Amino acid sequence: MNVNNTGVEDLALGHRLRVLRARAGLSQRALAKRVGVPNSTISLIESGKMNPSVGALRKILDGIPVRMSEFFAFEPEPEQQIFYASDELSEIGKGGLSLRQVGGNLFGRAMMILKETYQPGADTGRVLYGHEGEEGGIVVSGRVEVTVGEARKILGPGDAYYFDSRTPHRFRQVGAEPCTVISACTPPTF
Repeated sequence: MNVNNTGVEDLALGHRLRVLRARAGLSQRALAKRVGVPNSTISLIESGKMNPSVGALRKILDGIPVRMSEFFAFEPEPEQQIFYASDELSEIGKGGLSLRQVGGNLFGRAMMILKETYQPGADTGRVLYGHEGEEGGIVVSGRVEVTVGEARKILGPGDAYYFDSRTPHRFRQVGAEPCTVISACTPPTF
């Protein structure tokens, strides 16, 4: 078996093995025992930290059982990422408005979560806009003026909002320091 630097192909191979093993109703330990390898080997392959030789992979697949051609033809659903480091949030804002989105691809997702940072004077635009869905958020720091239809309020740290997004709305930073808001909307709108 070859140990490597966790390449993308190795992660895909590991994910494919994990899905097929689980579909066969086998734990890592049970598969390892069945084929005569340490269960740490199965774990390392599934996590993308070990790239098995063709012979070793064939031996492991015999324990499932699945043919090598079936293994490589199998396309499992991509794994859904659960946790995101700060630097993994996707920037979708511009100018004085930073919108850092949790999860890069929201296709098929029902909700969008953002870390919004409004620099002094930043604004979503003079024209109020509306869209399908609902949205809400909590101000973490700074101050933001939120306008929803005819209602307008300046919110500070700990204050929150929640409204029907079809009602035209606008956000405008007020004060000397940047404003940070954690928000969510459903369905995703960007």
